[in-house]
Amino acid sequence: MLDSCQNAQERWGGVHKLIDRWLEERKELIQAFRTLRDAKPAFADKDKNRDFCAVLVDYVSAWHFEVSEQLVTEAKAFGDEKALKLADEISPRISDITQIALAFNDHCEKGECKDTERFAEKLGKLGSLLHERFELEDCLIEVLHNAHKEEGAVEA
Repeated sequence: MLDSCQNAQERWGGVHKLIDRWLEERKELIQAFRTLRDAKPAFADKDKNRDFCAVLVDYVSAWHFEVSEQLVTEAKAFGDEKALKLADEISPRISDITQIALAFNDHCEKGECKDTERFAEKLGKLGSLLHERFELEDCLIEVLHNAHKEEGAVEA
């Protein structure tokens, strides 16, 4: 499920150093997710759980406080109304998934993740939501990248 999201760096890798760094964080998040998911039982390894949650919070925070702001600023600079409209449509769902991810982190920080079945279920649902989120983020990046790449080529 999350494997298909790793090729995003190949598609957008050179767009901007900020996005490159953020996509590296995505890879770290996917790896931390797999490590936690594959632990038996997942919640028992507090270090893996803590590592995953730390990367999760860093990743979602970077999108909201750095990457999306940069993309919106770029879209405004290019007068890219299509991308701005798309950002307005996509951002609420990304925000919803962020809230679920932060709630998962809070749940784990409070030590409320000792029920193996429930934790595995929550982790699985979070994985599905992260996959959805990656697709939404990639969609927004693709629209911005392609539009601005073409405009830059015309200007050159």
